[in-house]
Amino acid sequence: MPTTQKIKQSLVGIELVRLLAYEGDRIFTTDRARELAPRVGLKDPYLWESLYHLRQNGWIVPLRRGLYALSSTVPGIAPVHEFEVAMALVRPAAISYWSALHYHGLTEQVPRKVFVLTTTETSVPRMRRAGCNHPGGDYSVGDTTYRFIQVRPERFFGTEKVWFGDARVAITDLERTLLDGLSMPQYCGDFAEVLHAFEIGMAQLDVARITEYALRLDAATAKRLGWVLESKGVNPSKVGRLTSLPIKGYRKLDSAGPKKGRYNSRWMVQENLPGRVGA
Repeated sequence: MPTTQKIKQSLVGIELVRLLAYEGDRIFTTDRARELAPRVGLKDPYLWESLYHLRQNGWIVPLRRGLYALSSTVPGIAPVHEFEVAMALVRPAAISYWSALHYHGLTEQVPRKVFVLTTTETSVPRMRRAGCNHPGGDYSVGDTTYRFIQVRPERFFGTEKVWFGDARVAITDLERTLLDGLSMPQYCGDFAEVLHAFEIGMAQLDVARITEYALRLDAATAKRLGWVLESKGVNPSKVGRLTSLPIKGYRKLDSAGPKKGRYNSRWMVQENLPGRVGA
């Protein structure tokens, strides 16, 4: 393409970016760009080339195939929040686990990844290394790494909508966040961090709600919850449904910990915690 034509296409591409910003499309698809392109005189055969040059020049940031975000270098555009990106990468999506723990003020540790809850019916993006999908469930956009945790659709609940700047995102509520910590403490730092989170959150914890959530998840998580609530001094009358819930066999209190420690027959858990192991 002659130099003058390249300059013209570059200018038209920048006009497209300005139009996307004006329309509020901070995150947009190729189809959305194609829809707006005629308004700035960008012909369809040149759309991909324009997007390529916009990427190369730092006007837009690729998120996944066919999905982009406007760069913070675009005049008048606030940086796209990492949680906003998470909402666009998969649907349904909810900020969860360690990220939600930090949002609710239940930990002082800042996670190095953004943890995202989605469903098993969702196709999640994955990092590619040496031409192969990375099996760890991680995906990077710029300097941010996302970890996707997939659950069955019926287990995708307990979320709320919150604002981060101009973006409204879904995040697991306090009760669901604490339960997820009991289920997979490795995604919340560790089990000790989860117990500390319970200690911090007890004053605002809705015991009835977290009990209902636990009964909708699985018996092992419900039994762990009962053990924790009782250890935090919750009235036994409020944990009766958790006590009577049937379960086959003992489960590790710390699901990511070693299979050792004394057996608690009341809650059907093996207390595999430091200081209790071998007791």
